[in-house]
Amino acid sequence: MKILLIVSAFNSLTQRVFCELQDMGHTVSIEFAINDKEMLDAVDSFKPDIIFSPYLKKFIPKEIFLNIPTFILHPGIRGDRGHNALDHAIRDEKKEWGVVILKANEEFDGGEIYSEVRFKMRDASKASIYRAEVSDATLKAMKELFINLEDENFKPIPQLQTPMHKYLTQEDRAIDWQKDTTKKIMKKVRFSDSYPGVKDEFFGIECYLFGVWQEEHLKGKPKEVIAKRDGAICVGTIDGAVWISHLIEDGKFKLQSTYVLKEKIKGVKEQRLPLIFDMTYKTFYEIGSYIEGEVAYLCFNFHNGAMTSEQCIRLKYAFDYIKESAKVVVLIGAEEFFSNGIHLNVLEDSKKQGEDGWSNINAMNDVVKSIIFSDEVITVASLHKNAGAGGVFLALACDYVVASDATVLNPHYKTLGLSGSEYHTYSLPKRVGEDKSKELLEACLPISAIKAKEINMIDEVYEKENYFYDLRKYAQTLVDDEDKYDDFIYEKQDYLEVKREYINQCKEEELKVMHPEFWDETSEFHTLRHEFVYKVCPIKTPERLKNA
Repeated sequence: MKILLIVSAFNSLTQRVFCELQDMGHTVSIEFAINDKEMLDAVDSFKPDIIFSPYLKKFIPKEIFLNIPTFILHPGIRGDRGHNALDHAIRDEKKEWGVVILKANEEFDGGEIYSEVRFKMRDASKASIYRAEVSDATLKAMKELFINLEDENFKPIPQLQTPMHKYLTQEDRAIDWQKDTTKKIMKKVRFSDSYPGVKDEFFGIECYLFGVWQEEHLKGKPKEVIAKRDGAICVGTIDGAVWISHLIEDGKFKLQSTYVLKEKIKGVKEQRLPLIFDMTYKTFYEIGSYIEGEVAYLCFNFHNGAMTSEQCIRLKYAFDYIKESAKVVVLIGAEEFFSNGIHLNVLEDSKKQGEDGWSNINAMNDVVKSIIFSDEVITVASLHKNAGAGGVFLALACDYVVASDATVLNPHYKTLGLSGSEYHTYSLPKRVGEDKSKELLEACLPISAIKAKEINMIDEVYEKENYFYDLRKYAQTLVDDEDKYDDFIYEKQDYLEVKREYINQCKEEELKVMHPEFWDETSEFHTLRHEFVYKVCPIKTPERLKNA
């Protein structure tokens, strides 16, 4: 079929739908719901068989849905209507939730239901549930939609004419530090994450709170900032404490909490953890590990997969340390993303953008270098979540790459005005060849893990449901046969000895191209980064997404 996706943004859910439809053999085009004329023109040009909107904030013109079967995803169960559906579900502590696909009509969330999929709720943030359970349920519902459309006997289910639930304001989200328990505070931040956040004030600075972690050991007075660690602040509650990892100062953009509060918390004690935390109690941490026999699992959890220079340095040292204790090292990325490369928000905030950008890319390269040249261990990248830009090439630095079948990869930099580094001119052609490498970097489109395996970009894809069981099994097989393991290490050492100069030359050539992208004030990178960080709405749909 020819399927037009009319969306408000090319977010993680839209990208996964796009990849799945392409893998199913459909012809897909994407149109941003900027205005009625743009949508109507896209329909006239593409002439779709059906239209699907997995993420939509505007009404579709009736001239479209009256003439072409048009379906809208709503992240709520039958009878749920209105904005903030997932926010309400978390706030009300629903044990089960779901998604429905409705046929578009003139009534908001009022169309007939063509498919519905339910799921069990986790104790997690809205962003986490959206990217996991909602995303999984959407794909199941979409496939069910196609089956129902082919079934002559199928009859859609009427939507329940329940009242719209109320739009949640900041008053509904506000924390009362003198009354709210740790559990209640965490819930308020979680159902407001990643948008709009919880509005509050610290040291006279009005800001929005994001990224909450429970603290098990430290305690303080309600709303007292009692500690800081790796950019996060620890705030006392009536029955304990919580860590807040990120803030948005009113009118600005998301940054680590200590970046926003700056000198206001100069006297607050830095409560450090070991380089690699053993994860034995509840607290905020970014790098942890566990070891099973001769396999070490190095976990790094950087918010939204973005990595500052300092985070890169810590990850490099952690990797260098842990590889001494194992024969196989498995890199497991963030809870929501494996990695997305350099930290654009911190660079936007910098007063020395060229210098700090250059530092950031070189710090990323140092991590990748440690992994590529680790000739005494086997390395495995675990892409159980999405990866983009430098994060993809961080994974490709490993000897093996394993992914979940729900993972989407964005192996490109160009949409942000960058040529990229992270040794990608070595690692990508090595796996997919020069022609496919250029195609991926120029097309600037996401690909599924399944497609990535087909082109030899990654080695194995496992079903999401049993992913970590299969990952552990895979890692263990790498050490089970001692002779095979030794042969691999010897071959790796010989290969790196021969290729060392070439590999380093690839990186040096990448940096030559990148240097003006960071240092030249007229570089396109500075404009595109600013628009990305401030979430500037596009004025038209990018050409690369049309008839993709």
